[in-house]
Amino acid sequence: MKNLFNLIKILTILVVFVFFSCQGDKKSEESQSKSESTSESNKGQAFIEDESTTPNVLKIAIGSKDHSTLVAAVQAAQLENVLVNAGPLTVFAPTNEAFDKLPAGTVEGLLKPESKEALANIIKYHATPGNLSKEMIGKFKKLGQANNQDVQVEVKDGEVFVGGAKIIASVPASNGIVHVVDNVLLPPSK
Repeated sequence: MKNLFNLIKILTILVVFVFFSCQGDKKSEESQSKSESTSESNKGQAFIEDESTTPNVLKIAIGSKDHSTLVAAVQAAQLENVLVNAGPLTVFAPTNEAFDKLPAGTVEGLLKPESKEALANIIKYHATPGNLSKEMIGKFKKLGQANNQDVQVEVKDGEVFVGGAKIIASVPASNGIVHVVDNVLLPPSK
């Protein structure tokens, strides 16, 4: 009788253990399923949340109300992950007002899916490898951009101009530096 009682006790413990193990697997599967569906649409370093360090180039642009058009263009060209790589990277970030200077309909046309390649080329023309201060840029005649084209550099009355755009502010980033510019840089046609 004592052996039967011990056997029932062991079986009860085993059933409870198996029941709770199955419940944990079910919750784990649900959690994994949610995680997979989220990760399918938000892949890459650009979507990692980190609020404790200096923001990267992309986070600086996203956090600026004056750069919403640039952010929309980066997203349309699907270049978010490029702007969060380790770098260092020097980015020339046109303001919304700079985009407004373009002929009517230009921005809207570039944001269309069929213009993705042209848009990516323009955005890459706004970036160069390295962490180049405004003063350092002023020492060059031209810079090699991420789209494999050169952009001209000029110094006029102590101000640095890149591709005709004046650097009006500079913001250090964790992966380089962002230079705010007053015009959109348009690559020369090949």
